[in-house]
Amino acid sequence: MADAGRRGQLARPFTKHLESNAMATTTAKKRKQPAAQPPKILSAENFVRQPWLLQGWSTRPGGRSDIYGRGALNLGFTSDDKRENVEQNRQIFLQRLGAQKNKKPFPLVTLRQIHSAHIYLVDRVFAKPLAGDGMVTNKPGLVLGIQTADCLPVLIADPVKKAVGAFHAGWRGTLARIVEKGVGAMRMHFGSDPEQLQAALGPGIGGCCYSVGAEVQSEFESQFDYAQELFHTVFESDPVREKYPMLFLTARAPGHSDLGPQIHLDLVKANQRQLLSAGLKEENISASSLCTACNLKLLFSHRAERGKTGRMMAAIGIRPAG
Repeated sequence: MADAGRRGQLARPFTKHLESNAMATTTAKKRKQPAAQPPKILSAENFVRQPWLLQGWSTRPGGRSDIYGRGALNLGFTSDDKRENVEQNRQIFLQRLGAQKNKKPFPLVTLRQIHSAHIYLVDRVFAKPLAGDGMVTNKPGLVLGIQTADCLPVLIADPVKKAVGAFHAGWRGTLARIVEKGVGAMRMHFGSDPEQLQAALGPGIGGCCYSVGAEVQSEFESQFDYAQELFHTVFESDPVREKYPMLFLTARAPGHSDLGPQIHLDLVKANQRQLLSAGLKEENISASSLCTACNLKLLFSHRAERGKTGRMMAAIGIRPAG
């Protein structure tokens, strides 16, 4: 995976918190099953300096699920995994975050994510998850959780008003300005000053791997005057194709072949720009340089694993007093 500089000048490093093992990478090819490992939780540097804050991004190792590799920390109720495994994994994750009292985990609020810009003010766990992609709260002892396996998890904290937000930003949510509207929701509900907000963008699929169609680029160009900065063209090098070009000739009309350059979208840069537009300071925005598709030993990737994979969770909450 490219270093943080490839995601723009705003990218600041994440730290691996509670674990210090080196991060390994692999391809989407079949993996050897690793031995069971303890959970590895990622944390943003600008969040670590906020002692009132509960926060962290889960990774792949350290759970009870075996369907996505031995000892996987799958935190989503997928069709492949057993519900009891996921419930145990969520307890492990919350305990690792320190989101518990008397060994009892704090309530966890999640959403039925639908790639929208729907944002909720929450103060409790609902009987059924609400349909949407963003939540804000100022209630201590409540954990907001966003599930991802390529889309970008964005967490925001207000150290002045002691309020937090969690947002799920895939390309559709980004196009709908989910994080920009999230900042607006925090201003409306808590009186947050954007210049005081701290934001962190967790691991997601990087611009190195996130190919999209020309129609996606067109939609962004219709919404953002800086859209051209978010896309780049990738020309893949294939030595076999270059040596034997006749084997790859296509009878399809020009412009309709599957061969040729790909358009790649940088979701991190797109959401960084939205946070700046919403009034956040550059120095208050951090971003992980980890690409989910490039780091399958550490992270889940829906695209790289062809849809059969687990879910990570980005979580944020307010520590109760005392």
